[in-house]
Amino acid sequence: MTKVSRVSVVSALLIGVLCVPAGVSAQQRPPIVDEIAKAYGWDSFDQVEAIRFTFTLPEFKFHNSWVWEPKTDTITYEGKDKEGKPVKVTYVRSQLASQSDFVKQVVDPSFSNDQYWLLFPFHMIWDTGATIEDAGMQKLPSGKGKARKVVVKYPSSGGYSPGDTWAIFVGKDGRIQELEFHHGGTAKPSKFVADWTNYKKAGPLLFSLLHHGKADGHPFSITLSNVAVKLAGSNEWIEAK
Repeated sequence: MTKVSRVSVVSALLIGVLCVPAGVSAQQRPPIVDEIAKAYGWDSFDQVEAIRFTFTLPEFKFHNSWVWEPKTDTITYEGKDKEGKPVKVTYVRSQLASQSDFVKQVVDPSFSNDQYWLLFPFHMIWDTGATIEDAGMQKLPSGKGKARKVVVKYPSSGGYSPGDTWAIFVGKDGRIQELEFHHGGTAKPSKFVADWTNYKKAGPLLFSLLHHGKADGHPFSITLSNVAVKLAGSNEWIEAK
């Protein structure tokens, strides 16, 4: 196999259910976490009514389109069903148990995967149970210089993929430069590294829209397009630029 498969990339990233109301308290996380989140617009996140984006694996001509409304945790998905036919689904995550098997087994896990690439800086505040360590200045996984390493380890039970460890490498501006992932279980790929580039702002939020990396040594790329936010009191989408 010369390239990592679409299934492998996704299965590596399924972490758990996005949970905005609860979070790791400021006393439980190192100060660098709040510094990073602020660099990505955390202080203005309560103004956000909706976030729109399309997750694409160019090598496989695969994409999912999403709209997430964080205040109600409502998801709208546009993509393909199990037969490859176009489908559009809207659901509230607190009512996931009442949804079809397709939503429970395919759509919602895919959302958990895809939005991590867009919103990971905020997950260090949102996600309960994660252990976070500021490891100081370390060599980048690519070997090209150094950056501040922050390690996020998820608990060994619960979620889609327990025991996973994410290490991000952050510049002085608070932006993630590279990411290194290790699986907590036996799923493949067991490790991947990826850069975070092509930074754009949509309203008050900052996003990295392009990721190149390797999963168990096999190259992959992820693009995030059609990114926009809708703020409270407005029906207009603010495009990332």
